[in-house]
Amino acid sequence: MADPVMDIAAIVNLIPHRYPFLLVDRIVELVPGERVVGLKNVTMNEAFFQGHFPGAPVMPGVLIIEAMAQTGGILAYHAVPEAKGRLIYFMGMDKVKFRRPVVPGDQLLMELTMAHKSSRAWKMAGKAMVDGKVAAQAELTAAIGDEY
Repeated sequence: MADPVMDIAAIVNLIPHRYPFLLVDRIVELVPGERVVGLKNVTMNEAFFQGHFPGAPVMPGVLIIEAMAQTGGILAYHAVPEAKGRLIYFMGMDKVKFRRPVVPGDQLLMELTMAHKSSRAWKMAGKAMVDGKVAAQAELTAAIGDEY
């Protein structure tokens, strides 16, 4: 695998999410204003596996979408200069589909592309894959909020 464009230290320097809700470990590709590719290593140590589901751990679909949104947020912070130092709020999800379960040991590869951008809001199309197979896909809308 190629060297990361952003490692975890750079990610936590940019987005406000922290444990247990930081769901992107590395950015491997970033074309500002156009495209981002991020990784999430899914381990049995994730707190949500205690209850989802005992004996048959599956990453909740909403957390897969959140991981995609955080990856997309990194794209947004690079695409919209006035977003730096401000919160980015999730506004909507469209065309969400879950295609396969994500389980401990999987590496989630999240690819998002900018579909529409204005000065305060944008829409991204994305997919999350495991071993080259789509696990989830969605169109995500977000907006710039308050300073953090």
